[in-house]
Amino acid sequence: MIFLTLIASVLIAAVSIYQFRKEARDYHQDRLERKEDAITEHINYILSTTTYPLTTENLPLIFKDKIYELANIHSLEINIYDLNGKLLISSKGAFTIDKVAKPIQPIILKIIQSSPSKRFVDLQMVQGQKYRSSYSYLKDTKFKPLGIINLPYVEETSFYENEVKNFLMRFSQVYGFMLLISFVIAYFLSSYITKSLQTISEKLQQTQFYKKNEKIQLESTSKEIKSLVSAYNAMVDKLEESAALLAQSEREEAWREMAKQVAHEIKNPLTPMRLTVQSFQRKFDPNDPNVKQKMDDYSKTLIQQIDTMSSVASAFSNFASLPAQQNETLNIVYVVQLALDIFTEDFIRFEASEPEIITKIDRTQLIRIITNLVKNAIQAIPEDKVNPLVVVTVFREGENAKIIVKDNGKGISIENKNRIFEPKFTTKTSGMGLGLGIIRNIVESYHGTIDFESEPEAGTEFTVTLPIINT
Repeated sequence: MIFLTLIASVLIAAVSIYQFRKEARDYHQDRLERKEDAITEHINYILSTTTYPLTTENLPLIFKDKIYELANIHSLEINIYDLNGKLLISSKGAFTIDKVAKPIQPIILKIIQSSPSKRFVDLQMVQGQKYRSSYSYLKDTKFKPLGIINLPYVEETSFYENEVKNFLMRFSQVYGFMLLISFVIAYFLSSYITKSLQTISEKLQQTQFYKKNEKIQLESTSKEIKSLVSAYNAMVDKLEESAALLAQSEREEAWREMAKQVAHEIKNPLTPMRLTVQSFQRKFDPNDPNVKQKMDDYSKTLIQQIDTMSSVASAFSNFASLPAQQNETLNIVYVVQLALDIFTEDFIRFEASEPEIITKIDRTQLIRIITNLVKNAIQAIPEDKVNPLVVVTVFREGENAKIIVKDNGKGISIENKNRIFEPKFTTKTSGMGLGLGIIRNIVESYHGTIDFESEPEAGTEFTVTLPIINT
């Protein structure tokens, strides 16, 4: 960042210097043109009022005294040459004409002759000083060339050079101050960002799956850090929900194992009961004097085994009961959408009429309702189905929240519609058929309803209605 700022500053300085020098060139060029126009007007006046014939040979006589006056008025040296480039008269002091004056270079004469404006400005550097020397025709009243007028002009650049130096000095001071401020801001900003990143790093190291993870709370920070913190907090929420779903799955697996154990425990007393009945059937003799005692022993054996079965059934009933509702205030729309995240099918679509529908309900049981219905919808769609689709919709209707799970699967046959919520009923090749029965029990425990509509080969639509409880 600082490197880019340095490059930008150098570019600004270079452009500024270029602009200063361009303005200086434009100024001197315009100034020379203005002086040239004024001197030409003055010379034309002298030519129009002189008594000498207007010839090249008479030019020294015509401007014998006037050339010094012109030079003083316009503060510029004036040289007049003949058409062949030989010096006729000059405004220089008499002591400077001891040497033979140099004529105009032939190349300059050709340029003047060929130029449409009959004018040429020669740029030269003499001992580090820049000169602009203007050459143009001196004409009579009939616009016939009489000679060549030369105006040497010295470009005084000290003012602009001083301006450039002052600008560079001020610019370097401002830039140095800004650079210092940038270093200070960069130091504190990096320290601030590093501190925030350190907090996030510590939280990430402390994050665990089977524990309650705390969210990060940062009051004031940069937009990027806020985005990172929001992503972490969202991950904590999803991790919590995933842990709840996993715990639910583990509980259901434990229930299945318990069912197997209960079945085994129930079979154990059935065997001695069967043997006792068969033995009694073979050996029963009404005339036996001990028949009453044998009846008592037989009854005690059966009652004992019945009590064993009853205790096993009671224990399983207590274990398999739905857990107590842990109602909490939550957003149904958010929880439903969260429950859909465990599914990887790309044909599942979620729709909601509004972003929030707040009520009190057990989060785990609501997730169980959604996952069971969506799982059934997915399984109802044949693998070779073209454009499979499962749509989950959440909306408010009066004082109720409605959740609709619709698929375009094979549907439910007419003969199975009346048995769909029966325990142990299933159309699948595996499973115990307890899912929809349990779902209905959960919904009805909240004084809600669950209904469905289905057409064979067209799909099924389950509608869950739950009252909105705000207290």
